Amino acid sequence: MENETLRLTSVLADPTRFAIYQYISSIGRPVNTLEIADKFVIHPNVARLHLNKLEDVNLLKSETEKTGRGGRPSRIYTLSDEVVSLQFPPRDYQLLAKIAIETLLSLGDIGQKALVEMGRNFGREAAKQAMLKDGISNSANLPLDQKLESIERLVIAQGLQPRIEKIDEHTIRFSVNNCIFNETVETIKNHSICQMHHHFLEGIFETYLGDIDLMQESSMIAGFNACQYTVIKLPIE
Repeated sequence: MENETLRLTSVLADPTRFAIYQYISSIGRPVNTLEIADKFVIHPNVARLHLNKLEDVNLLKSETEKTGRGGRPSRIYTLSDEVVSLQFPPRDYQLLAKIAIETLLSLGDIGQKALVEMGRNFGREAAKQAMLKDGISNSANLPLDQKLESIERLVIAQGLQPRIEKIDEHTIRFSVNNCIFNETVETIKNHSICQMHHHFLEGIFETYLGDIDLMQESSMIAGFNACQYTVIKLPIE
């Protein structure tokens, strides 16, 4: 374990390599050596070295790209499914989350309802804190673009790797490329965790936008690459 920690910190100590990892984390799709070389203005051999180093410590995984063309096959790189974390001294918050959630779910419908509603409350509180940090005292008079910029900063800070697209003044497309509860969902295998996170996101959007309808179109738990939503801002009655 100690040697693995040293290897990981050594690999991420290089600023370019760390920036490459952050870039791959944010775009939610595979990359190849040439894309990384162009993006970071480095030689393809240097890009390949950085990518291989990240793969060596299980931050990335790679496979041969099937193009159907002749020549030397290239490799594409994506985020690894393995979670890598550093904590000093050691802590086990994953176990704590599992105990807390399974305790709630053992209470039946009451526990599930409490979990989901707590998600909405935490979403609202997170939005209020983000607005305070951004100097937003009243979001009602704020242009939609500025609201979305603040929301994006908030969900990026939460590690969700979002994409936000304004369709018009009442419609927003929103996608999450990283499930921050993935391991808990896989361990507990209960849809209530996804419902809780749905309500968490609702709490965020309604705090900024007022009455909204958050419709989920796809989810990672169903095998898609991202959880995708459409946010409809409801008219004031």
